[in-house]
Amino acid sequence: MLVGETQILGQVRSALRAAQAEASVGAALEGLFQTALRVGKRAHSETAIGTAGASIVSVGVRMAADGWEPVPSGAPDPSPGNVPADGALAGRRVLLVGAGVVGALAAAVVRRAGAADLVVANRTAARARRIADTYGAEVIPLAQLADELDRADLVISSTGASGLILTRQLVADSLARRGSRPLVLLDLALPRDVDVAVRDLPGATLIDLDTLRTALDGQQAVGDVESVRTLVASEVSAYLDRRRAHRVAPTVVALRAQAAAVVREELARLQTRLPNLDSRDWAVVEGAVRRVADKLLHAPTVRVQQLAASPGGDSYAEALRELFDLPREAPAVVSVPDLPEAP
Repeated sequence: MLVGETQILGQVRSALRAAQAEASVGAALEGLFQTALRVGKRAHSETAIGTAGASIVSVGVRMAADGWEPVPSGAPDPSPGNVPADGALAGRRVLLVGAGVVGALAAAVVRRAGAADLVVANRTAARARRIADTYGAEVIPLAQLADELDRADLVISSTGASGLILTRQLVADSLARRGSRPLVLLDLALPRDVDVAVRDLPGATLIDLDTLRTALDGQQAVGDVESVRTLVASEVSAYLDRRRAHRVAPTVVALRAQAAAVVREELARLQTRLPNLDSRDWAVVEGAVRRVADKLLHAPTVRVQQLAASPGGDSYAEALRELFDLPREAPAVVSVPDLPEAP
């Protein structure tokens, strides 16, 4: 895992959408996922942590172009900003597998590095076409991956698929057909797209996220990391406060339900004692009784929710149940307030 990469955030979003589509996520879990997505979005919009994604692609392409060796930690950086030199990929054919955000970043980097040919393979042709139109690339279906593998000098894969896209056997077969031409594979996917066993194949060089993590060790923006940690800690604290406050909701609902029942009983008793009141006067009396009940309940119910957000806050809800002799059973439906929407 690398600081600032976005694939895990995308996987969290996809998992939530899948669960929502199957109606298999409850309010508590959905609120947790929505909060995580919002915090991730804030981290990338309010700090520079997101620039790490572009750096990862640039370092990977530069490693491929500069002899496939990572820059040692602490060594002088021959390419400022970890950017491959112009013309570093001159005459080379590059195959992009995947057309997401990382794929688009890779297309921009390899074009700046002077790649002669750029080919995009993706399950969805429309997404591949957007990259192709922007960077002058050829689009092929994934079914033609084996044929294109034979022609490529550099393969950059970033599909985010759940299984391997480039297996050891697929790469081995391609190497057998290539003769003496080496093949470099840059795996930017999480989980990985390229079988790690490819490293053992003569003529193949695999650069993956583990390789890049070593290359980038010590180069991460410490200030941005600390800013994100502070942001996450604040959001976690706020989320836990909301969850603690939510636990008192059944008690508040029960208290208000009990008060409403008392109001109904007393209004019914008043109607029998004041049969001569016309509808207008009765509306005034009814409104006054309901307002008195609401005002008496407002302060304790608001305050108990505030107190419940603190550690040990459950004791306040327990005291409220004892004082008003409320039932222990929670109401059938209690909504979860103030949970964030997806970014």
